[in-house]
Amino acid sequence: MIENDLILRAARGISTERTPVWLMRQAGRILKEYREVRAGVGGFKELVENPEMAAEVTVQPVDILGVDAAIIFSDILVVPEAMGLPYEIKESVGPYFRKTISSSSDVIKLNVPNPEDKLHYVKEAIEITKGRLQNRVPLIGFAGAPWTIFSYMIEGGGSKTFSKARKMLYQNPTLSHQLLEKITQTTILYLKMQIKAGADMVQIFDSWAGILPKNQYETFGLKYIKEICDEINEVPVTVFAKGAWNTLDLQGNLSCNTIGIDWMVSADLARTLVGPDKTIQGNLDPCLLYAEDEVLVSETKKMLSSFGSRRHIANLGHGVYPDTNPEKVKLFINTVKDFKN
Repeated sequence: MIENDLILRAARGISTERTPVWLMRQAGRILKEYREVRAGVGGFKELVENPEMAAEVTVQPVDILGVDAAIIFSDILVVPEAMGLPYEIKESVGPYFRKTISSSSDVIKLNVPNPEDKLHYVKEAIEITKGRLQNRVPLIGFAGAPWTIFSYMIEGGGSKTFSKARKMLYQNPTLSHQLLEKITQTTILYLKMQIKAGADMVQIFDSWAGILPKNQYETFGLKYIKEICDEINEVPVTVFAKGAWNTLDLQGNLSCNTIGIDWMVSADLARTLVGPDKTIQGNLDPCLLYAEDEVLVSETKKMLSSFGSRRHIANLGHGVYPDTNPEKVKLFINTVKDFKN
């Protein structure tokens, strides 16, 4: 039994004594302890692939910040690498793929790998983390949504527009669906491996959902998220489609437990669009963590009041920014914990 199971209960719609809270990117550069570990292994990708060290930085936010869940330290781009498309992290640039997908032959060459083989280091990191957590809080596993992974595989890295990826949807929709389906099947196997290794819930991150119009996102985004949600029934599932507030009504039909929202949509609108049968996660503006203490506390309380006491998991509307003061993060977390509806 997990001592603090607030997040699991909230995700399932079971009443909780208070609103649970965690942060996307909580294990990262905001903590000097993380920076020290990362410096010892050489870099971000090296840290991801080192199970012992990945487990260490996964647990750090639980011990230092007091969050109600840990999330395994990894990267969404381990999936395309496992499929046969390796990536690297360039300092001050971000992810970079030397080879990209541009033709049918490229897609044919990609594998739907056995994650126990290609992604064994994630499995090992989860197993080690579970031992170190000692059932204090749940452990969240995760993967990137197929559309976001597709975007990187076509584009070769980050982009303001992802115009190459979007062009592929218009010029070769058949090939696009073939690639998205391969990514989807890989992701299902990967998440099931994480659950088998000990993940207590999982989250699907669709970082670039908001760059597609609603009809396209339904066809090339949510279609494949639905496939994943329909196959994962062992643990609660969260879907976070950043920027895609105009599809919240469609997201409400997914067979997941929780819908994550960014800070651009109000709680009232999200509840109306998603419906009463889903938990909502979010959605404080990450930049509020730069504000004066009294402003941060006031805005956090406003957010909590707007969601009410039922079916809410407190989080930011996106990942915490790397130059954020950890004391501000602690203040946000403690404000949530002390709040009474």
